[in-house]
Amino acid sequence: MFIRKTQTMIALVALATIAFAFRVAPSNFSGTWALNEGKSELGQFGARMADKKIVIDQKDAALDVTRTRAGMQGEDVTTKETLVEGKESEVTINNTIKKKSTLKWAQDGKSFTLDYTISGEFGGQPFEWKGTETWTISDDGKSFTVSSAFSTPQGDINTKAAYDKQ
Repeated sequence: MFIRKTQTMIALVALATIAFAFRVAPSNFSGTWALNEGKSELGQFGARMADKKIVIDQKDAALDVTRTRAGMQGEDVTTKETLVEGKESEVTINNTIKKKSTLKWAQDGKSFTLDYTISGEFGGQPFEWKGTETWTISDDGKSFTVSSAFSTPQGDINTKAAYDKQ
């Protein structure tokens, strides 16, 4: 019985090692990307909830991401974050809202997932939203999509934003 369990454990470790060794290098998301509203599914909030421009500088699997979106008064709001797999990233939005994200690359290297929490205060009331973004690049590298799902006290919101390389 002990020998059989030991053999099973060795086989599982070997399979995990092989799977990790054959992981594909991440696709290159570097560049300046503009929102394509026509290819996006932004729901009831429309483009107000989407980044209108994303600039990415990728070094191996690490991403420096600069996002620009419309603020509450229509002004441009820019956030910058560095995303590294397995390492929590934190950015401050509008001096009061915190966003914490963790990146995980897909095995095929064509996509990654960001699990995040946004928290802060709005109108004197604390809030916290949890969500997930899945970024998937096209085979030709000329576009990518960000599929978002997040929960708020008012309900769940799902969107898909399409971006074209500039």
